[in-house]
Amino acid sequence: MSVELNHTIVHSRDNRESAEFLARLLGLEVGTEWGPFVPVDTANGVTLDFATVPAESIVTQHYAFLVSDDEFDAAFERITEAGITYFADPQGRQPGEINHHHGGRGLYFLDPAGHGMEIITRPYTFPGR
Repeated sequence: MSVELNHTIVHSRDNRESAEFLARLLGLEVGTEWGPFVPVDTANGVTLDFATVPAESIVTQHYAFLVSDDEFDAAFERITEAGITYFADPQGRQPGEINHHHGGRGLYFLDPAGHGMEIITRPYTFPGR
């Protein structure tokens, strides 16, 4: 059996709020709450299990999602309609812009817990990878 990422826990101030935020923007479904977790499944079988933790214990993380061009367009529309600030770069120096890295499009935004979320239409390619 090959090794695959199955799930990861995403710390949030409010597990339902964060799960619903991401699911709404990416056109995904929020799963049934299980114990302290509110899951959001992705198409490649990886589940993000949102867990409520004290705000002071949240360490900002980065989550990147590979989406199709149509999914990018739909998510971008939802992001702009919701008035969510987005950036072309992870440092937040290019607000209101998208990037065109690796022949695709991408952007960054923050979720309710302050995690950096990224959507890209082409996977990053680097020499030796």
